[in-house]
Amino acid sequence: MTRQRNDEHGTPFGNWLRMQESIDSRKGWVASNLDYIWSNYNTGDWMLIEEKRYGARLTFCQTRLFDLIDKCARQDAKYHGFHTVRFQNTTPDDGLIWIDDAQADKARLLAFLRFETV
Repeated sequence: MTRQRNDEHGTPFGNWLRMQESIDSRKGWVASNLDYIWSNYNTGDWMLIEEKRYGARLTFCQTRLFDLIDKCARQDAKYHGFHTVRFQNTTPDDGLIWIDDAQADKARLLAFLRFETV
C-alpha cells in the first residue's frame, strides 16, 4: 500500500489518493507537491524551490519528477532553476540552512530569494 502520511499536513483528497489500491505506489504511481514557484512579477524571473525541514532530503521519486519539470522549464530565459532549501529544524531562525546542499546564512538566503546569487 502507498505509504500513509506521518504528519497532519495532508489534505482530504491526498489522503483519499493514498487509500486507492488501483493507483498504489507499488504499481509506479507517485505524486509530489512542489513547495514554491518563486517569482518576481516585475522582472519575470522565477525559480522552483522545494523546502525540507529537519535536514530531510528529496526522495528518489521527487528527484525524478523535479528533474523532469526542471528540464522543461529551462526553455525560459527567466527561469533560474530548481533548488532545495533545507533547514536543520523548521525555519532560518532555529538552526542551520542549506541551499542546494551548500550551507548558508540568513543573508545568503535572502540574496538567493532576490535572485542575486542564483
